[in-house]
Amino acid sequence: MKHRMRTTLAIAAAAGLTLTACGGPGAESGDEGGPIAIGVLSDLSGDTADVGTPYSEGIQGYADWVNANGGIEGRQLELKLNDYGYDVARAEQLYSQYVNEGVVGIQGWGTADTEALRQKITQDELPFMSASYAETLVDPAETPYNYVVATTYSDQMRVALDWIAEDAGGKSEVAVFHHDSPFGESPVADGKDYIDENSLALGYKSYAMPSGATDYVAQLGRAKAQGAEYVVIQNVSSPAAVVAKNIAQQNLDMKIVCLNWCSDELFVKLAGDAADGHVMVQPFAPPNNGASGLDDPAQFLESKGSSLEQKGLHYAQGWYTMHVMAEGIRHLIKNGTEVTGPNLKTALEEMDPVDTGGVTQPVDFSADSHKGVEGTGVYEVKNGELSELAKDATP
Repeated sequence: MKHRMRTTLAIAAAAGLTLTACGGPGAESGDEGGPIAIGVLSDLSGDTADVGTPYSEGIQGYADWVNANGGIEGRQLELKLNDYGYDVARAEQLYSQYVNEGVVGIQGWGTADTEALRQKITQDELPFMSASYAETLVDPAETPYNYVVATTYSDQMRVALDWIAEDAGGKSEVAVFHHDSPFGESPVADGKDYIDENSLALGYKSYAMPSGATDYVAQLGRAKAQGAEYVVIQNVSSPAAVVAKNIAQQNLDMKIVCLNWCSDELFVKLAGDAADGHVMVQPFAPPNNGASGLDDPAQFLESKGSSLEQKGLHYAQGWYTMHVMAEGIRHLIKNGTEVTGPNLKTALEEMDPVDTGGVTQPVDFSADSHKGVEGTGVYEVKNGELSELAKDATP
């Protein structure tokens, strides 16, 4: 891998609500040889904090690891990281703060806030890599500064529907349970269109999952009346695990197919025995995958007295999202080009695909598409672990 470095150095943890990887206040990001400032919007306390926390820690961990190894071509990363609690207004406030502080790029999080910031991102010419994989963010003609580093939610849905059609072997019904937000709704209509366009023998209905619900018995009752044998979930791990337990408790003949944000070890842990047999569409390799790209975050965490198994695959997800942006910065510095938002945009579109050591497919952007990855892994939960069914599934 391009960035491969090894270290057993201990790294001091950043403190306070705003976490800074290095550099002092008032440092200009564009100064030659000075720190490079990146804004980070994290959900550490809101609806998606169960997966948002390890993702954010992965971004911070990558910056700490790079800085301990001499930075990016000798320059340090300075992260300005705050919890926005999955609140769009707070995200907008922090975004304005980061712009005033001279960041050259943003690591974001949710679909609603990412979409709300699209116009500002374009006007301010700041490359923005969020953990939202909404397909509305991949067309540079519409969103020239947004980048999607993983398989889009809609492509994940298409892969899920292909798998269901093959597994069912005939006519079947699909219920889509989704977070009641733009994030949850993002792939729903595209899934219905995909069934129609490809004449799949699948019925299809969607059901919103209210935030804070203690069970989803009512939604499962409607899905049972529909005749659903498969439940695709576009939500985070905790509510998805409740659905799995409800299915087991009611002895329903339904198989869950989770998309990215509930396809993880947390779902397995929370659902317990009820997780076994369910299917995960997950673009990022889990810790037990053996991908070489997992070595660096694993060794870094071991130096901190933790492990990648404890933090989970979303830690590596945040790590490699930051890595992709860092490789764009590296490309600029190596070529003697000033690190600015517009220059970083050009670098991301023109440089070679970013190797993640098998954690994902190589991430490749162009001036025509900011959809970085086409394929995704598909896994089945077996004996409490994610067992690979397909490596690079595409619609």
